[in-house]
Amino acid sequence: MIFETYTLEETLANHIETIFYYEGYKPEHAIERVVPTGHLFIIFELDDIPRHTYDNESLKPNGSYSKVWVSGVHKNYLSISAPQDSKMLVIQFRASGAYPFLHTPMHELNNKVVPAQELFGNEILELRSAILSEHTASGKFNLVAHWLLNLFDAKKIAPKELIDVHLHIKTTPVAESSQIIASYPNSQKHLIQQFKNYFGLTPKLLHRIYRFNEILKQIQNKQQIKWSQIAYEFGYSDQSHFIKEFKEFSGFNPSEFIDLEFHKDETNFFPLDRNG
Repeated sequence: MIFETYTLEETLANHIETIFYYEGYKPEHAIERVVPTGHLFIIFELDDIPRHTYDNESLKPNGSYSKVWVSGVHKNYLSISAPQDSKMLVIQFRASGAYPFLHTPMHELNNKVVPAQELFGNEILELRSAILSEHTASGKFNLVAHWLLNLFDAKKIAPKELIDVHLHIKTTPVAESSQIIASYPNSQKHLIQQFKNYFGLTPKLLHRIYRFNEILKQIQNKQQIKWSQIAYEFGYSDQSHFIKEFKEFSGFNPSEFIDLEFHKDETNFFPLDRNG
């Protein structure tokens, strides 16, 4: 398998987490679960294999996507296909990074996967064709970077006071959410609306999603896990509150999660059918 990442120049690095390309991916499963992370993605399929989303309960297909699509900020887990011999290029935006490029309030894309031409018109399909014509990963990356820089509108960068609130949310316990929100110079209603525009989600929900992802990092590949200690360390009011939130974001209670050995997989992607 080939996997390469693009070294982002400063303007892009301030707003984009990563741009990566891979080919020859041969997973041992056909469906995987993606947990919410607070990010928006633009995904280029480069292998002419349609991707699917699935109903989380029945695992029956409920959506089909090809060529290029945008996966908005999700507040719940998502079940997606993982085909053999995948070849894709993916842009992962930082939490507040997509708005200056998409010029669309982020909450309008919440919990959605949409064809990219709905947002960018046919130019995104022309870009995909150009990417396919490039034989090297660096050539593909350069095309995408040039396209992104042409889209970039500095006037749509999130205000500093909003960025400050978000930084506190990422680095402080959820128990301090109320104090963080109170530190915002305008009203709570204004903060919530601004967060929806730039981040997609409300401050408190985003805070909870970040906490959940930190838990996944902490338990990854651990031999022994004391859930009561985890719940205490991350500020849950009690064990039942912790279990309820864990299941809300992953679809599994903590014991099921470990029994299925998901803590041995990538922290955001979990195979639902390891035998394919």
